[in-house]
Amino acid sequence: MDFSAAGVTFAVLVLTVVLLVRSWRRKGRLSRLPPGPPALPFLGNALQIDKRAPDQSLIKLSRKYGPVFTVWLGPRPAVVLCGFETVKEALVDRADDFGARGTVPSIRKVTNGYGIASSNGHRSCLLRRFAVATLRDFGKGNKTPEDFVRQEAEHLVEVVRKTKESPFDPTFLLTCATANIMCAIVFGNRFDYTDAKLLTLLGMITENMRVISSPWGQLYDLLPNLLDYLPGPHNRLFENAAKIKSFLREMIQNHKDKHTKGSTPKDFIDSFLIKMEEEKDDPNSEFNDENLLLSTFNIFLAGTDTTSSTMRWGLLLFLKYPEVQEKIQSEIDKVIGSNRTPTIADREKMPYTNAVIHEIQRYSNIIPLNLPHTVSRDTEFRGFMIPKGMIVIPLLASVLYDSSCWERPESFNPDHFLDEKGQMKENEAFMPFSAGKRMCIGEAVAQMQLFLFLTTLLQNFTLRSLTGPNTIDITPLSSGFSTLHRPYQLYCVPRKSA
Repeated sequence: MDFSAAGVTFAVLVLTVVLLVRSWRRKGRLSRLPPGPPALPFLGNALQIDKRAPDQSLIKLSRKYGPVFTVWLGPRPAVVLCGFETVKEALVDRADDFGARGTVPSIRKVTNGYGIASSNGHRSCLLRRFAVATLRDFGKGNKTPEDFVRQEAEHLVEVVRKTKESPFDPTFLLTCATANIMCAIVFGNRFDYTDAKLLTLLGMITENMRVISSPWGQLYDLLPNLLDYLPGPHNRLFENAAKIKSFLREMIQNHKDKHTKGSTPKDFIDSFLIKMEEEKDDPNSEFNDENLLLSTFNIFLAGTDTTSSTMRWGLLLFLKYPEVQEKIQSEIDKVIGSNRTPTIADREKMPYTNAVIHEIQRYSNIIPLNLPHTVSRDTEFRGFMIPKGMIVIPLLASVLYDSSCWERPESFNPDHFLDEKGQMKENEAFMPFSAGKRMCIGEAVAQMQLFLFLTTLLQNFTLRSLTGPNTIDITPLSSGFSTLHRPYQLYCVPRKSA
């Protein structure tokens, strides 16, 4: 009996010592973190962050704690970087230190560290380099990304024409259009807007973006170990992701069945399969089935939703500011006319249109929190020590709305990108695609889509709202993972010159 009691006492003592040592070590690692708001056990700073606008909560905290501060995401600390100068210093000037991808529990559960978006180290470098080269080389083939976009823009015009000036929500049509560009690049073919597979796929993508930007999605990323065992809308994320991956596996298998050695690649999957064949004897090759599946998943989802969302914001802003729409149409009439479709070469001759599209991207602030980064080693930054592996949030909203970089950051103002002569001017703080080593690989394709889709629509139609411009609310519905606009409808009046 005494022996047993002594054993229990000894075990408790050992456990206490272990916990104290772990606590001391943790405290030592975190002792030089930037300051931040007091955090609650388990919940961290969850109660101080608005789940519908976390970016705004973090910007507000930066006014008190400075451009580099610490918040606790549940039980995990994260360093937040606010403002253009701070974000640029980390992502661009010190890209080697801040270039690794931080872990997002919801994304990690779907990808398990495979694919372009969530991998790190050697895998990330290889897959990103391959994807960039593959997207670039499409421009040298018989059918370039511009060809795909121009043809899809013409198809979109015909579908819009069938609305016969009846009111409609543009979400579905714009998502179909941008999805088809990704289908062409990844799968080598487009889908009809009534195709059942496409409709199901887009429905799941739309629902996932809504859930991941909602309080439930953010709560999962704060407390994944708890919510994995609880019912709720967050589970739809993983159910939909599994179905999307199943669809992609089917498309990949179709390519494998048709693939022949030495054939010319027609799309991203073909190119990846060729690379897999080249490295089939290398047991450590990163060109394998899992990286193919998740890279395809990354490109398709990222390219579809962000571009579609930006275009929807663009149309909403045209309704709010009809004078902007009129100026773009005047530039279209002068440079392009009505007898041909726009080309990407027209962009350089259309500074006002180019400036408006840039301002749409800045103002809409599509990915306000950025995807998280992490430091690849213990990193001294602005007098603080950020331990290896610490989550870093380079807050893009704070850059796109930095008052030191933009004359009127809270207003939609195309003059932000125009000089005194009305010519396009660049601004280093324009970072809708992030910056540095983790900058979005699809920037060129996305910019091409925005220009060609929007100019082709305004070449053929004048967009009208069901209510007056003064009644249109352009404040975000929410701004979690993505900034969502409020639902709206419009009708399209065919232009006489078109």
